[in-house]
Amino acid sequence: MIKAVIAEDDFRVADLHEKFLKEVDGIEVVAKALNAEEALQAVHQHRPDLLLLDVYMPDRLGTELLHELRKTFPALDIIMITAATEKEMITKALNYGVVDYIIKPISMDRFLHTIETYQKKKHLMNSQETFDQKTVDQLIGNETPDEPEEASVPKGIDQLTLKKVRQLLKDNADEGITAEQASHHMGASKTTARRYLEYLIYINEGVAEMRYGKVGRPERKYFYHQ
Repeated sequence: MIKAVIAEDDFRVADLHEKFLKEVDGIEVVAKALNAEEALQAVHQHRPDLLLLDVYMPDRLGTELLHELRKTFPALDIIMITAATEKEMITKALNYGVVDYIIKPISMDRFLHTIETYQKKKHLMNSQETFDQKTVDQLIGNETPDEPEEASVPKGIDQLTLKKVRQLLKDNADEGITAEQASHHMGASKTTARRYLEYLIYINEGVAEMRYGKVGRPERKYFYHQ
């Protein structure tokens, strides 16, 4: 379970980010902070894995916390979610190694893509002690062009199961399929189904869209992409 802290001075936006995170398996929001001081206290108290950090807060800029956070909590992963578009802010955040930098207003689809990509990279990092070049490229976001995508699949992806999930997407090309529906067809957990569906997106054989169900709750649907 990944522990997350949300640092956002607008409680309505913080609640929205928490709602988004509830759509993702394996993440728990342990605290929400309305200013920089509360954010530091929450990190010290809960020792989270992930901090969602705004820049513009009433007492200090979120970017001003980066040095202290990196010094005291070097393993803390940070995602900036902010309206700050200035080059200075973005450069400083990137230089301090933030996982991602999302500019407000954000869409749920963009948010979930960031969180799920982060989860996959964290799982990949924790799953082994040594890494080949392909794995390193996945961790830092470098694509390796002109390489057959099935020549070497990442750990946790089985070729036969991948073929079945690919066919499942093709069979549901018009209406799409959710991770929950895929899990029923596969006889696997929702998390496993999502891993295969997200991998098909990674190799450009799938796309995902947010659709609203009968009760109005948004759900992530996957479609085959040729």
